[in-house]
Amino acid sequence: MIDIRDYKYSVSAAGRVNLIGEHVDYCGGRVMPCALSLRNTVYVRPNGEDVLRIRWTDLEGEAVLRLDRLPAYKDLKHAKYHAGCAALWREAGHRLVGCDMLMDCTVPFGSGLSSSAAIEVSTLAALALVAGERIDPVEIALLARRAEEEYAGVHCGIMDQYAAANGRAGHAMLLDCKTLACEYIPVALGDCVLVIANCNKPHSLVESKYNERRGEVEEALAILKKKEPISCLAELPPKKLRGYGSLLPPILFRRALHVCTECERVDLAARAMRKGDMETFGVLLNASHASLRDYYEVTGTELDSLAHAAQAHPACLGSRMTGAGFGGCTVSLVKKGEEEAFKAYVQERYQRETGYTPTFYPAELSDGIVVQTL
Repeated sequence: MIDIRDYKYSVSAAGRVNLIGEHVDYCGGRVMPCALSLRNTVYVRPNGEDVLRIRWTDLEGEAVLRLDRLPAYKDLKHAKYHAGCAALWREAGHRLVGCDMLMDCTVPFGSGLSSSAAIEVSTLAALALVAGERIDPVEIALLARRAEEEYAGVHCGIMDQYAAANGRAGHAMLLDCKTLACEYIPVALGDCVLVIANCNKPHSLVESKYNERRGEVEEALAILKKKEPISCLAELPPKKLRGYGSLLPPILFRRALHVCTECERVDLAARAMRKGDMETFGVLLNASHASLRDYYEVTGTELDSLAHAAQAHPACLGSRMTGAGFGGCTVSLVKKGEEEAFKAYVQERYQRETGYTPTFYPAELSDGIVVQTL
């Protein structure tokens, strides 16, 4: 029987919900994520050996990773994340100490709420703690993103890992993914609340077309750079992009159009949030989902059904998919006091249309990395 009192520290990092700004982080755009109270917690203690010994609260057995063989563990189903974090931590010049880790994750896997980022960030923070080093949330986010790419095979941007490490309770992060400049915006929703719903369709970013989409926007950028002095798609206003409609193949134009218009929506959403204009914020959520559906094509039957059901309820000001898509979650802006009626309506309609039963999660906004001595 596992007893957390056998460990020395508790180190956790947050899952995240992205309010708006989807599939633009790897295009140099601005995004608006929030860290959630759904978290991955690492209970950790140094073990005096040259191994990482990893256990899970919801999985049988353990993984034992030798510190001198970390790159050899890329094919492990679960422990590859920890191997990647440890290898990159040492490669960055930090002291790597053998330790025992117990993983306890409340971020639903495959939900689009970034369980992998929470695991990576909390693992790196735990490694820093047992080595007696300062926890630098920005450096940890950057190393975690590399672990996702090099060990999990997902060519992601920085948003998920940054939010998992640097979240602030009660705030959204207006994060410039090109420069890492971050402004914290109080999430003041007035008489509204956020409701997160999981479509419960299994998905995998590696097996999905996530990496294909990134390749498409990189191809579009390469073509546009011959005409415009830009370093990323986020620098190109939608009006100027539309002038190059004949330059790009239709599919690349649609992908780029989503990126450029979504970046514009993020700026408008930040302005609306600062003013407390939830009507405008809701309209922007709906427009974001439509763009992800029609131009970027990352929603699918289940996410569309879930978002459309939410949008049809009179208490909902706006709803969109959040995360990479191909399954996962929606985030909806709902009138306070109407949450239960909203959930019941969405569940009944979504079940009738898809055969799946959605799961609803609390949208309590939290801090990023949290450390406790046990």
